[in-house]
Amino acid sequence: MEQIEHIKHENELLAIIIYSEFKKPGIHFFTPDEFSQQLAYMNHPAGKIINPHVHNPVEREVVYTQEVLLIKKGKLRVDFYTNEKKYLESRELNKGDVILLSAGGHGFEVLEEIEMIEVKQGPYAGDQDKTIFYPAQIKSNNV
Repeated sequence: MEQIEHIKHENELLAIIIYSEFKKPGIHFFTPDEFSQQLAYMNHPAGKIINPHVHNPVEREVVYTQEVLLIKKGKLRVDFYTNEKKYLESRELNKGDVILLSAGGHGFEVLEEIEMIEVKQGPYAGDQDKTIFYPAQIKSNNV
């Protein structure tokens, strides 16, 4: 199995999955510079110093919400859709896997009791933030 997977549709990056097996020394960014959500992996030895710092105010424009999910426990099926709500494909995520959902539509089915952490831009805009639609009929073993 690949340790990093890019889910694309018509040259648009829908998601980046970093599977729990990924391990490399140093810092690795997975996202393009233009993404409003940046995703990186860091692996440093004991004793490594990361200098104290503050983040400067930088005005940014966020048009589309991108979200990151970290699976702490369980199993989650992620279903990918086009912006036109057409089903494309699915992936299963397990404990330790991370996904950045960057474009298109997506839906989920919890396959085993799940604990996950979600990170996305805020503030949440309520009903303006997303359009809900009916999911495709997908069998979990067809992932």
